[in-house]
Amino acid sequence: MRVILGVASLFAAGAIVGMLYAPDKGERTRRRIVRKGKGLYNSVAESIEENKDALEELRDRLKENLEIVNEEMDKFAKR
Repeated sequence: MRVILGVASLFAAGAIVGMLYAPDKGERTRRRIVRKGKGLYNSVAESIEENKDALEELRDRLKENLEIVNEEMDKFAKR
C-alpha cells in the first residue's frame, strides 16, 4: 500500500514539475495539473478500496479457520 502511494506521489510530482517547465500558458498548465491530480486521486482511491475489500476477505477467512482450529482443539481436549 505504501509503495503504491509512494509511486503515485512521485508520478504526480514529476508530472507537475514537467508541466511547470513546459512552454504552455499558465491557465492551461493549471487545468492540466488539476486534471492529472483528479485522475491520480481517483486511482489511489480505487486502489485503497480494492485493498480494503481484499483485507476484509482475508480477515473473514482467517476467522473461519480459527473457528475450525478451536473446534478441533475442543474435540482433542475432550478425548
